[in-house]
Amino acid sequence: MDTGAGTGREAGAGPSDAVEAAAGTAAAAGERPYDVVLFGATGFVGELTAEYLAGHAPAECRWALAGRNRTALAALRDRLAERWPHCAGLPLVVADADDPDSLRDLAESTRVVATTVGPYVWYGDGLVAACAEAGTDCVDLTGEAEFVDLTYVRHDARARETGARIVHACGFDSVPHDLGVYFTVQQLPEGVPLRVDGFVRAGAAFSGGTFASALTALGRGREILRAAHERHLHEPRLVGRRARAPLGGPRFSTETGTWALPLPTLDPQIVARSAAGLERYGPDFRYRHYASVKTLPMALGGAAAVGAGVAAAQLPSVRGWLMERYSAGEGPSAERRARSWFSVRFVGEGGGRRVFTEVSGGDPGYDETAKMLAESALCLAFDPLPKTAGQVTTAVAMGDALTERLRAAGIRFRVAHRG
Repeated sequence: MDTGAGTGREAGAGPSDAVEAAAGTAAAAGERPYDVVLFGATGFVGELTAEYLAGHAPAECRWALAGRNRTALAALRDRLAERWPHCAGLPLVVADADDPDSLRDLAESTRVVATTVGPYVWYGDGLVAACAEAGTDCVDLTGEAEFVDLTYVRHDARARETGARIVHACGFDSVPHDLGVYFTVQQLPEGVPLRVDGFVRAGAAFSGGTFASALTALGRGREILRAAHERHLHEPRLVGRRARAPLGGPRFSTETGTWALPLPTLDPQIVARSAAGLERYGPDFRYRHYASVKTLPMALGGAAAVGAGVAAAQLPSVRGWLMERYSAGEGPSAERRARSWFSVRFVGEGGGRRVFTEVSGGDPGYDETAKMLAESALCLAFDPLPKTAGQVTTAVAMGDALTERLRAAGIRFRVAHRG
């Protein structure tokens, strides 16, 4: 996921006056000036996230808007203040993804950073490095497996030392799937092998930033494999348990009455890492991830479209032409988003029991993603959570607390059937 916020260097970019003044006051009190800073606030999803925080952050939450352009940040603050007058004095933090000093100052000024600046493989590593060094929690919207693997290799060890929690994929990638499997597992017996299949359906449009992120990932197959191999060399082996997310084959799902196409996205990797980190998933856990399609012609057409996208992304000239067709920072209208929806159905089995569950909500890529990112940041900042550090998943870091937050915010977690 990418908001199209961009990262080009601005003249005079650096820590804002708000950071410097607040930092001086906070230093005297021995605390950081902010609880949450939203980096990339002027991008498409960034602005939606800012609106969500404006309407839902608790009164005691000290939060700020961050980005590379002070003028754009001030204009966003003015728009927020028109609807939420208490936002008129919202602090502004100037930081640039290409300026390590500004990222260090940003990380040191807050307890949690929520970033929407992508594609993350190009623009995300510096912020993760700064947060790992400063002991600052960081949440993002990435769906880029290469980025997740690279930051694990580069920054997990330091984050563990400082206590920073680096939680990737806190939007539609991969919260409904990670927490949906977590919710499903809780409905099944403990201490037995478990099998869960997830079936994803959605009706939604996308933004230019999301399109750029998808094309970037599709065009970096070799780099993705290289990063995965390097992580495999560094990651500790699971002893006495198994947690797997194999790529299933296309099939007709009798459980959902739809055609199931394997989805080679980041989501199943996140689920498998949650299973590795939590013994509740049992001694032998397997997850398979599918797109759920109603008819065979639609399934064949979807597979052909994915194949064409992969082929096109390998050609730099074609990839550049496609990116130009969609402007970064632009996205679907409020009316289009209001008609959008998603549903992820899960079938879980183990210990002689079977359960059907569902996670569902509204517009997945933007409105609900902004909600998930904001609630993840607030959860890390304010909720009592298990003691974790390093690169962790939403289920491992926030499990029950984030699930309850999202339920209260209108995302549905339900048990459809038990057997």
